[in-house]
Amino acid sequence: MTMRTVRAGGRTVQVHRPDKVLFPGGGGAGQYTKGDLVAYCREIAPYMLPHLRGRPLMLERHPDGVEGPRFMQKNVRDHDPAWIGRVEVPKEGGTVTHPVCDDTATLVYLADQACLTLHRWLSRTGRLDRPDRMVLDLDPATEDFEPVREAARLFGELLDEVRLPSALMTTGSRGLHVVVPLDGRQGFDDVRAFARDLADTLVEEHPDRFTTAARKKDRGDRLYLDVQRNGYAQTAVAPYSVRAAPGAPVAVPLSWDQLDDPALGPRRWTIEDAVDQARTRPWSGLTRARALGPALRRLDALRGRRR
Repeated sequence: MTMRTVRAGGRTVQVHRPDKVLFPGGGGAGQYTKGDLVAYCREIAPYMLPHLRGRPLMLERHPDGVEGPRFMQKNVRDHDPAWIGRVEVPKEGGTVTHPVCDDTATLVYLADQACLTLHRWLSRTGRLDRPDRMVLDLDPATEDFEPVREAARLFGELLDEVRLPSALMTTGSRGLHVVVPLDGRQGFDDVRAFARDLADTLVEEHPDRFTTAARKKDRGDRLYLDVQRNGYAQTAVAPYSVRAAPGAPVAVPLSWDQLDDPALGPRRWTIEDAVDQARTRPWSGLTRARALGPALRRLDALRGRRR
């Protein structure tokens, strides 16, 4: 078995079979190896780690590449290095010990394990029941990106009206995420209920275009406003994560003015150029987290006026 060592954040990490192809390419998509994934993780680490530190993770692994089987891993394994961060989380009938990625070495190690995508909790260790992020997932019924763009604009305007800061992120899959930083005072149930109220507001005003119906058969061709990621132990794809799709697309933060770029799409960036986008620091203008209580009162008043 071929192997090489990589220095990452003061540690030496072994990379097994760096020439193994994880993304076969073809059809205009690039071919990428495990070594390419490791190189990307080392370069993106300064921009990605702030979004990962202190958060339990669920790992999406593809040992044989994107054309092979996938499995989801929540727990740290016995043979994982002792220096990998971890947090023990209660569950029905016991506990599960989630990995936590606090440094570049861990990010590289996970890449060596063919972990392509990191799905993060919306809360942090120490306050697992208090999310400091709210995520609104804009999931289109088709590959047409215009409904996603429209829903994002409407959510942005609505969040401005209730005076909550917000940011955009491509998912690397089909849609966009609208991300709202919170101060962590409310629990998951309150945050999810508020997210549902936001989504319902748009559905009430545009019932022919948007839906919150969880079952696909009830959505028709309407865009799904998914708020279910805001539940306890639910996860959302982490910023700058690679997705398991041809060409190695990346979930990338973007600024609100980039929403008007005609070239924008959910898979706009790949491991080839995601670092260039990260260097522009698209979320640098995001104001500090706000309390949810005042926003809830403003939303209630706003919905009352619009009815």
